[in-house]
Amino acid sequence: MMLNKTDLALVLAEITPVLRGGWIQKIHQPQALTIVLDIRVPGETHRLLISCDPNSARLHLTTGFYLNPPTPPPFCQFLRAHFQGARLDDIRQIEHDRIVELQLTNKDGPRAIMCELTGLKSNLLVLDAERQILRDCTRQCANVGQAYKPPGQGDASQKPAPSRFTGLSASMHPVSDAIDTYYREQESGRTGDRIKTERLRVLKKTLKKELRLIEAWRSDLAKAATYHDYARYGELIKSNLGAILKGADHLEVIDYFDDQLPTITIPLDPMKSPHGNMDDYFRKHRKHLAAERELTPRIERAELGLARLRQELHEIQQGTWTPPATSSPRLRVATSPTARAIAQQPGPFRRFTSTDGLPIFVGRNARENDELTFGLAKSDDLWLHARGTPGSHVVVRLGKGTDPPSETLRDAATLALLYSDLKKSGKGDVIYTRRKWVKKAKGQAPGAVIVTQEKSVHISLDKIRLDALKNRTSHD
Repeated sequence: MMLNKTDLALVLAEITPVLRGGWIQKIHQPQALTIVLDIRVPGETHRLLISCDPNSARLHLTTGFYLNPPTPPPFCQFLRAHFQGARLDDIRQIEHDRIVELQLTNKDGPRAIMCELTGLKSNLLVLDAERQILRDCTRQCANVGQAYKPPGQGDASQKPAPSRFTGLSASMHPVSDAIDTYYREQESGRTGDRIKTERLRVLKKTLKKELRLIEAWRSDLAKAATYHDYARYGELIKSNLGAILKGADHLEVIDYFDDQLPTITIPLDPMKSPHGNMDDYFRKHRKHLAAERELTPRIERAELGLARLRQELHEIQQGTWTPPATSSPRLRVATSPTARAIAQQPGPFRRFTSTDGLPIFVGRNARENDELTFGLAKSDDLWLHARGTPGSHVVVRLGKGTDPPSETLRDAATLALLYSDLKKSGKGDVIYTRRKWVKKAKGQAPGAVIVTQEKSVHISLDKIRLDALKNRTSHD
C-alpha cells in the first residue's frame, strides 16, 4: 500500500516545519528504491525515508533499522557526492498530488529532488538549478538532460481519499510515526514470511539429504550382516590350518559349532595363505560387529530426527508453525556443511549460524574478544562492534573476496547490538569492517582495538530475527 494524496499532505504539514533549514549529514540507500536522509536540525537528527517502490511509495520520518548494502548503489553515490552537507530549504507537495519536491542548496547552488510517489511509475529525480533532470533512481526516465515536467494528473478531478493514518497519541510526529509503524509492521511480517519460507526450504533439503544418508547406512548394515558367520569360519580355518593346501580355493570341514555336525564348504582366496584367509574372516566379522554397534543406534536417532522434521514441515504447511524461541540442537539445521561443522565445534565464543548459513562468532568477555579478533578471525572476515560503547566483538566467517549477504550483515549487527551496553535502549549504531582493518590498541587492555575503513548501520533489536538466531545458536 502506498500513501495517497491526503496522507502526504498530512505528513508534510507535520514534518516540514521540523526539517526545514536542516543539513543533510548522511545519505543511505538500503534498498534499490528507498533512500534515507539523516537531517540535522538544532539539537537533534531526524531520519527521512523516501521510497519509490510501486507497492509502498511513501515519505515519512523513521526510527527503524534499514540495513545498507556493503557497497552503496550508484544513485546513492551520486546523492552523497552532491547533497551530503547540503541544506534542506523546503519540502512541498506539488499541486496536492503524490509528488513531493525537496528544495536544497549545495555547494553548486539550488538543487531539487523530485519524489514522484505515483504508483507503477514512481521515481526519484534530481534536478539542477535550471530544473533539468540530472539523475533518476529507477533509470526509467528517458529525459535526463531535459527540462523536468511533472507526470500527468490523471486523477486531479477526483475527490481526495481520506487519510488512513490518524496518528499516534503522545507522539511528537503522530502521523509520521503511525506511517512508520505501519510499514515496519508490514516489513516484520514479510521478515517472518521469509524466515518461514527459508525454514521450509531447509527442511525439505535436509529431509532429502537425511533420507539418502539413512538409506546408505542401511545398505552398509545389510552388507555387514553377510559377515555374521565369519567368526565361525575363521575358527574352523584356524582348527584346520595344517590341512589347507597352498593355492586351495575352498575348505571342506565338519562344522562342530552345529549340533548336527554337517560338512560345510568355506571359500578361500587362493592368492592368500591359510593364515591370511583366517585373518580375513575374523576382520570381516569385526566389521559386522562394529556396524551393528554403530549404525543401528545411528539409524534410530536419525529416524527420530526425521519424525521431528516431518512434524515441523507439516506445521508449516498447515500454517500452525511459529519460529522456536529457544534453540534445540536436534532441530537445528545449518544450511551449509562448512557452517554446520564450525558451529558444532566445542570451544570458546558464542556461536550462531546466519540466515544465509554463515558462521557468526561473538566474544563473551575482553579476553575472548581479543582471542576472537586476533586469533580465530581471518583477514577477509567481517568484524563488527557497537559504536562507542563496551560490547562484544562479532566476526562473520567469509570466503576470500566475498561480500557478506545483506541478511547475514543484518544478523551480525543485531548480535553486536544485543551483546553491548546499548541492549537496554534497543537501538544504536554498529560499525563493521574487514578484520584486516582492526589493529590492537598498544598499551591498552585486551580487546581494545583501533578500527579503520569502517562503515556503520543504525539498527533496532528485532524480536523475530533474534528468535531465529537463537534457534540456530550452538553454544551459549
